[in-house]
Amino acid sequence: MRAYIGITDSDWFRTLSARQGIDEVNFWQPSAHTQFRALTPGELFLFKLHSPQDFIVGGGLFGHFTTLPISLAWETFGVKNGVGSLDEMRRRVIKYRRGAPDPREDFNVGCILLEEPFFLPEESWVRVPPDWSFNIVRGKGYDLERGAGLALWQALHAPAPARQLAIREAVDRHGTPLLVRPRLGQGTFRALVTDLYSRRCAVTGERTLPVLQAAHIRPFEQDGPHEPGNGLLLRSDLHTLLDRGYVTLTPDYRFEVSRRIRDEFENGRDYYALHGKAIALPARSQDRPSPAFVSWHAENVYRG
Repeated sequence: MRAYIGITDSDWFRTLSARQGIDEVNFWQPSAHTQFRALTPGELFLFKLHSPQDFIVGGGLFGHFTTLPISLAWETFGVKNGVGSLDEMRRRVIKYRRGAPDPREDFNVGCILLEEPFFLPEESWVRVPPDWSFNIVRGKGYDLERGAGLALWQALHAPAPARQLAIREAVDRHGTPLLVRPRLGQGTFRALVTDLYSRRCAVTGERTLPVLQAAHIRPFEQDGPHEPGNGLLLRSDLHTLLDRGYVTLTPDYRFEVSRRIRDEFENGRDYYALHGKAIALPARSQDRPSPAFVSWHAENVYRG
């Protein structure tokens, strides 16, 4: 298992560490040009403050990397971006970008999405490994099973009551470096489903990102998990119809439209044109809608 130490500023850290019940965070990058490929989902991402504060102050489990327009990053994660407003986020990102963008531009940012974050009290901060170079700008990866990485892993487990309390669930529960699939938060679920469907509505092929929504097939409020198998990328009107039972999926992944649209609204021609259409699916079978959730929706929500 690997870990990655990423550099952040103290404002981001203080904003998030002061909040209770944070289940995910967006460790954003001011530029969207560099992809983050250092970790596999479930591996450990650690936060380090800028020098001279050369300490690891928290971390989380890597969930997903994507790029998003800054407005959508704010809409999706809100204060979990480590800022208090979209305007503040724009100012913070522009501070680190080379060349100020047009103030009207909805520029893209890189989004390293982390699950189950933890934040250490100052007395439990962990000093960076001795091979850390002060020339590092973004961060550095470590193998947790040997050398400096193993020493880092051991330091995270060193006796320190406050530290052990803060990271018990995220680190101590593994005992030894071991890849664990993280529990996704709502925002990461949305970003992941958006990417799995290539940023196109599964039914219509619509690509206008602001009107695309990651729908739960089984609602989260009714024990539907934030998992790809319970997700579907839909245009916002189709998402509403799915939630209200006017459309559903068949077991062979075709779009089914209820007669109730015509009966109740004396309309629906555009929707009936989609009836029976095979939906677009993610490339990997494990990311496609789960037959169990598709069946649940048809039996418990659909108003055929």
